[in-house]
Amino acid sequence: MSKVGIKGYSYCLNHAPETGSRYGGTPYEAIHSGKEQEYLDSLPKFLQSYEHALHYAPNQTYIGGISYEEFESLKTPWVENLLSDEKAKRYGKFGELMPEDEFLGLISACDEFELVWLEKAFAEGSAKKLAEDPVITEAIVKRVLRPKNMHEISEIETEVKERNGLALYFDGKVIGCIRSGHPTDPCLTAHVLLENLAGKASGVLALLHLLKNTGMNPSDLDFVIECSEEGAGDVGQRAGGNFAKAIAEVAGCINASGCDVRGFCAGPVNAMINAAAQVASGARKNIAVVAGGSIPKLYMNSRDHVKKGLLALEDCVGSFAVLIVPDDGTMPVMRLDVLGKHTVGAGGAPQAVTSALTFEPLQSAGLTFTDVDRYAPELQNHEITEPAGAGNVPLANIKMIAALAVMKKAIEKPAMMQFIKEHGTIGYAHTQGHIPAGVPFIGPACELIKEGKIKRAMIIGKGSLFLARLTNLADGASFLIEAPEPVAETSAVSKEDVKALILEALSEVAGKLA
Repeated sequence: MSKVGIKGYSYCLNHAPETGSRYGGTPYEAIHSGKEQEYLDSLPKFLQSYEHALHYAPNQTYIGGISYEEFESLKTPWVENLLSDEKAKRYGKFGELMPEDEFLGLISACDEFELVWLEKAFAEGSAKKLAEDPVITEAIVKRVLRPKNMHEISEIETEVKERNGLALYFDGKVIGCIRSGHPTDPCLTAHVLLENLAGKASGVLALLHLLKNTGMNPSDLDFVIECSEEGAGDVGQRAGGNFAKAIAEVAGCINASGCDVRGFCAGPVNAMINAAAQVASGARKNIAVVAGGSIPKLYMNSRDHVKKGLLALEDCVGSFAVLIVPDDGTMPVMRLDVLGKHTVGAGGAPQAVTSALTFEPLQSAGLTFTDVDRYAPELQNHEITEPAGAGNVPLANIKMIAALAVMKKAIEKPAMMQFIKEHGTIGYAHTQGHIPAGVPFIGPACELIKEGKIKRAMIIGKGSLFLARLTNLADGASFLIEAPEPVAETSAVSKEDVKALILEALSEVAGKLA
């Protein structure tokens, strides 16, 4: 089997401005350096409210509140042309945009070791709101209200001051803390545990929405592959995992197992290929590819935003989930015979990377650049990246693909701009590292395929391996999503047919012997 079906997908955002403004990578570094007080004093003035985040078009596109085609037609800049109240809903076709107080409650529900302490009144309020969420189970709500996780504010303050706890804030006040998991282990500090628990909680939300979107009973899920950029473990195994199984447990997937796949921003595409190969081979009945989000990536570029007097938009922890099943001819498919890979010998030049991930796999399948209706390489929101000097990443990628198409004589040079317009994608994802890397477009691509508006899309993930200080190499992988082809039905053979065939064969043999 060279194809598998994409049965469903979910995309969620968890609004976390107060958590991010203290524990996002850039603000956290500034706090501990003691050298950027002006930036830290100014940042709170540029935070986005939950209501503003709801009305911000890229966020609604991510959760499926508006279609991708509708997003393409909107007036820019999006930050100044907010959506109407009618369009700005918490729940979209793919998932939701969860408020920060509920997200903190969900983080508490995902705690197994009394690491999260919430002030009693806050925990009760958060649980009450979570109970109204259509995907949050009663079991999860009860976990927020566990006595061991609810404490007086005086106890929380003592934990922070005397035992290296990390204060949690909402509405400008301390409402809880993350406790340290070990007195000396750097992998179990409260800060690292917050990152891991937030990744787990956001992954749980995405998986719950995936189950709802596909109508799957949690007990029917066979396997989970988690592909975020976080690493969970202790000093003996610093990133041993397993986020996947931990997420499946909270979501009630009692018959599922799981493992983690890592590859920086290329991780999700590699995880999709891994999952598809297992389902295609029959090793697994179905697999959910899931990724929670990243606290350190919150406000990553906010130093530049604040300096230029712009709203700091990096305030959501993103997550997604995709369900892979055997191809039955009725749903969009992922092809396993057209896979791009960035080999060790390919080098790091942009042209070489683009060729390895687009031209080479297409050529091997007898396809050309124009056979792909949409390319989805890196879908970062340019209103976040451009003020920080990183440019419009999706546009830069499709320009490189167009230039390569000209070089390979797939299109003429005068047709480049038209190719860019027709085959490119506009970025709308938060700068969460692995989250923008192609996978946000799986949902919109499948929707467009189902509507008959496109036939084929290429999902491209690229990763910066040099960040780990192990190699200067980059990484990348790609795959195609296509419209389904009806699966030929095989007629059943009855017992009588089998008997007749056997008798016919015996008669023929007897005749030859005679």
